[in-house]
Amino acid sequence: MSFIWPVMLVLLVFVPLAAALYVLLQWVRRRRMARYGSTLLGQATGGRKMGWGRHLPAALFLVGLTILTVALARPQAVVSVPRIEGTVILAFDVSGSMAADDIKPTRMDAAKATALDFIQKQPATVKVGIVAFSDSGLAIQPPTNDQNALVSAIGRLTPQRGTSLGQGILASLDAITAANIPDQTHFYSNATAEPTATPAPVAPGSKGSTVVVLLTDGENNERPDPMAAAQRAADSGIRIYSVGLGSPQGTTLKVNGFTVHTQLDEARLQQIAAVTAGTYFNAQSTKDLQAVYDHLDEQLIVKPEKMEVTSLFAGASIVVMLVGGLLSLLWFSRLP
Repeated sequence: MSFIWPVMLVLLVFVPLAAALYVLLQWVRRRRMARYGSTLLGQATGGRKMGWGRHLPAALFLVGLTILTVALARPQAVVSVPRIEGTVILAFDVSGSMAADDIKPTRMDAAKATALDFIQKQPATVKVGIVAFSDSGLAIQPPTNDQNALVSAIGRLTPQRGTSLGQGILASLDAITAANIPDQTHFYSNATAEPTATPAPVAPGSKGSTVVVLLTDGENNERPDPMAAAQRAADSGIRIYSVGLGSPQGTTLKVNGFTVHTQLDEARLQQIAAVTAGTYFNAQSTKDLQAVYDHLDEQLIVKPEKMEVTSLFAGASIVVMLVGGLLSLLWFSRLP
């Protein structure tokens, strides 16, 4: 437990002083009883022999004051309040075949529409990044919870050239790494830069709050090797949900005046998902795409969070002092 105003804990020194004052008053009271006889004691207790029980109301008041003093210091504690946290990278295949209309209105438009719906449902604690890849990979929006920036980034996506799954995966991993590095002041130095240590591999999927959604509709036809990129994601503990847009039989469409036959490589996408402890989805409709994001919500980690618990301490102190006051009124017809 920590405190926002720890200096207020100095007031706790008055609690033993109050206890000492109570002991002194009891001593004075006993002296008076000894002087005037036990008649006064019988009148004070209604003729009942209270024993140590007569000190209970005062003890409860002191306990209540102690708790209230701690509350003044504004304590903080890690409590079991669910909080959804996560980083989701939406990696869009923007190859020319994404203009196919076997998913209405087009594969690209359907993918963009369901992604926007997913973004609008996310709390501020979930950051979403946008990556576009064709024959190269580019992070067009670093992970953020700014929904306006994400909507603008998705709106800029348009079909372009070939398909490089490896570039899409690597660009997604770079975006995640950059998002986890705190802002630093950049300055010139002639010192020799120390090489960055390669992190030790972790269990695939162990970073459950960080995932990549890889949306593609075709075969890989560009370097690098997508399985090598997927293994890098697995070693980083990042899960990849691969989403195949379209059918394994493929479709024929015209791109820039050329007739192109595009075919979904399901086996490759299934391997990418498997090696990273993710899941493969085949999406042949907008409804199928929506199901991908519905499944993704269940994978985001729910964490406890550190929060101020002053109200709990203040409430507990009031309850304890009320009990002490009630007992004192019932037994002695006065407050301690």
